Amino acid sequence: MLHVYFRGRIYGAENVPQEGPLVVVSNHASNYDPPLVSNCVRRPVAYMAKKELFDIPVFNKAIQLYGAYPVSRGSADTKAIRAALEYLENGWAVGVFLQGTRTPTGKITDPKRGAALLAAKAKAPLLPVCLWGTQEIEKSSAIPRSVPVTVRIGEVIKAPTSGSKEELEAITQKCTDVINSLHDLGR
Repeated sequence: MLHVYFRGRIYGAENVPQEGPLVVVSNHASNYDPPLVSNCVRRPVAYMAKKELFDIPVFNKAIQLYGAYPVSRGSADTKAIRAALEYLENGWAVGVFLQGTRTPTGKITDPKRGAALLAAKAKAPLLPVCLWGTQEIEKSSAIPRSVPVTVRIGEVIKAPTSGSKEELEAITQKCTDVINSLHDLGR
């Protein structure tokens, strides 16, 4: 679907470690972003998903099959953090959208430190991934629009060595800068 329907381009796939714990950090502009990122990094990626999505019976089962786990947004959901750490301990990749919600342009303007905190606790590297064009997929239609999508994968960033606020903020800003720079490259 990525290559045919969305005329997808992927750059940097060689930067993805194929085993071991990994925190995949990305921008977020569409509901289609989680499966697109998982497809492009060529390994399973578990994502936090807002708790309300798990109230939809059939959808609940489908997203759980893809490694999704619930999070209560707007709070420090310790159950979701424990679930993410468990996935990382088992060698999975865990996906985190740095802004925590979709943005209309795909650019990150207000990053959160959660991904860096997970990386520090699990001693897992971070992989910056930029999605370009996905904000157009759902515009004015319930059916996904066939628009060009580009995915750029940056180089791995080492895990923070501590959980200090300063280091977590610095790593978060580094991830943000890399993703936004990749976004500026466009198609």
